Amino acid sequence: MRDIDSIEAQEGQGFQFPGEFEITAMGNASADLQARVPQILEGIGVHVLHETVKHRHSREGNFISVTVSFRAESREQYDEAHASLRADPDIRYTL
Repeated sequence: MRDIDSIEAQEGQGFQFPGEFEITAMGNASADLQARVPQILEGIGVHVLHETVKHRHSREGNFISVTVSFRAESREQYDEAHASLRADPDIRYTL
């Protein structure tokens, strides 16, 4: 049996910090999420890569998904990014 501490991370597996990550928030189309998602992330001190912000409306136009890349210094900061977005009442979920 191998000790968990002796297992080395293989390239391409898991998260490595600091690093750049992509997050997608989905919510109400009328909530201006294209502007709010980057603002929420910057509000917690995350470096947002503004040139990566993209959005897509649902088929009927009621919902929108906003995808943005950001730089996280730690797993805690990455988790906080998801939690902060999910705390917004107009965001249904994040990926």
